[in-house]
Parts: sequence; structure tokens; C-alpha cells
Amino acid sequence: MMSMEFRFSLAQLTVLNTSPVEISSMAAECGYDFVSMRQIYMGLPGEPDYDLSKNRALMKETKQIFADTGIKLLDIELARVFDNMDVKKYEPAMETAAELGGKHVISSIWTPERQYYLERFAEICDLAKQYKLTVDLEYVPIASVKTLAGAVDVLRTVDRANAGIMVDVHHFHRANDDVSELAKLPAEWFHFGHLCDAPGEIPSDRDEMTRILREERSYVGEGGIDVAAIMNAMPAMPYSIELPNLKKVSEYGYKEHARRCLETARTYCAGRVTGRKG
Repeated sequence: MMSMEFRFSLAQLTVLNTSPVEISSMAAECGYDFVSMRQIYMGLPGEPDYDLSKNRALMKETKQIFADTGIKLLDIELARVFDNMDVKKYEPAMETAAELGGKHVISSIWTPERQYYLERFAEICDLAKQYKLTVDLEYVPIASVKTLAGAVDVLRTVDRANAGIMVDVHHFHRANDDVSELAKLPAEWFHFGHLCDAPGEIPSDRDEMTRILREERSYVGEGGIDVAAIMNAMPAMPYSIELPNLKKVSEYGYKEHARRCLETARTYCAGRVTGRKG
């Protein structure tokens, strides 16, 4: 069996409070290939706003880190679909992504009205196309589109060439989705994924689901999810390690936590993960 080359990105949620310069430097020093930045402010508890479109000095400094270290931008987040939204407000972040050489924008859907969210998602795709970006739909267990089937419905209906699906291992497991269904999806829908682990028991309580999702994911191989089975149902592609864990960060600090995220992922994937066959 040929050994597979794994490429990993450091996701913003793993090291939430870091600036673009800090996360880029950290990712490079730890040995990541890419960085995944939150360039659309969400207003989560403790989340700073590091919008590079409004801060040219920080943009210049970030570009210098990229040039000095070779780190690259994989994606930005999060172009949410929600009630009474203005899709055009995402354009400055898309301009930032394109300027930094990024390829993808993550989207998720937080409103139940199907016709509305289909139209808005299509608009996000059309806007992103101008910047040569894909829009990768992430289904989330606490959102309105929360299953693989729901995400597939969106992609098939909007039928945009730059639309993709972004599977988070945690969310896939929490949705109780089937790897055989994942394996049937078109290879061109997949551009990158989110990697982590978590306890095997699926919380029945939304608050507990949210807490683990945002604060207590596990290093890959240390939880109860069959991560390899999920990864092997998708084509070989980069994975952004999204692994928030407040206890680990408190114990190790951001940089060492990020290093351990990468080290455990590499160790787990070697010999277990080949990507989809054929």
C-alpha cells in the first residue's frame, strides 16, 4: 500500500483568540501546511474581531508571515445563512481570502425556511465565484441543516459548480450518518474536511452537544469516533484540525495544544487512512 501524504490546517476554533499573525506563525512553527482563519466575525463568547479587510497593517504583517514561512491560507469562515441576512456583507472577507491565496469559504445554515436558505446559499456561491472561491457547506448538529442528507439536498438543488460539502468528523458522528452514504457522493464535492475526535456517546441534550462541540473535543484517536472510517469514505484531501478544548489549552497553552493536535492526527492517520478507493 502506498503511503498517503497528509496535509493539515490549523483551524481558528482550535486556538480561538489568536490574531491572523499569531495563528499563522503558530501553524508554521508546529509544522502545519495551512491555516484556516475566521474572517467573518461570529460574536462567540470571548471571540475577538480580527477582520483583515478593516486592518491593512495587520494584513501586511500576515502576508509577511506567509512569505517568510511558506504557510498558506486554506479557508475562511463562516458565511452563515440566517434570517434577514445581507449576502454582500461577506464580500470583504472573500476579498481577503482571495488576496491571501485562500481557496474556500465555509458556510452553514441557521434558518429553517428551505426556499429562503437555498436562495441565500446560491447567492453566496455566486458571490464567491467572483473571487475563485468554493463555498463548502458544513452541516452542524445544532444548526438547521444538521445531517448529510440535508447538505446533499442543498448541493443538488442549488447546482453550483463552486459549491462543496465540508464534513466535520464530530458533526458526522453526532448526526448518526452512514459512511456508505458518504462514499457515494461525487468526489468533486469534497475540497477539505474538519478533523477531531470526541466521546463516542452522542449527547441527547443540546447544551451538552454545544459545549463539547465548542469546548471539549478530543485529540484524534483519543475519543470514541471511528475517524478512519469517515475519512476513508471521502477522497484524499487536506484536513483542517478543528479541536477546541479549553482544558488542554489551559494546561498546555495554544501553541503546545496546536502541536499535539497535529502530532496525534499524523500518528492516527498513518496506516489507517488511505482516502476513498477508486
